[in-house]
Amino acid sequence: MLKGIHPVLSPDLLCAIARMGHGDEIVIADANFPSFSMGPEMIRADGVSATAMAEAILSHMPLDTFVPESAWVMEVVGDPTAVPEVCKEFQTIVSKRAGDFSISTLERFAFYERSRKAAYIVATTEFRLYGNLILKKGVVLPDEVFWG
Repeated sequence: MLKGIHPVLSPDLLCAIARMGHGDEIVIADANFPSFSMGPEMIRADGVSATAMAEAILSHMPLDTFVPESAWVMEVVGDPTAVPEVCKEFQTIVSKRAGDFSISTLERFAFYERSRKAAYIVATTEFRLYGNLILKKGVVLPDEVFWG
């Protein structure tokens, strides 16, 4: 246990987000997502919802401000204008923790393709459908680093 570290972040996940550099992406995946077969290293987060994981990661990781989009959810198959409750919660968390970012949508297979290029996939036990989120890491500024 460490002071100031969100308790949902396991040592492996904390190491993963620390290893990520500017522009690297991490997928927060729901229980139905094909996390293992996508390719990137998978980190299990059993017993943790995707929204709790988003809150934990964004407590320590900035989003990329140098690109037009830094967060994505999966579009609802057959109803691209639908916004599931879990996705509304993601937007609330992103706004609270990262600032003025709008989450974009990706068609299901485009979301899978982007996930294959991510640095890591975090497999949660989020049971709500469409509880998947991709986050692009930004830059940690010098005044955000603490060592005193």
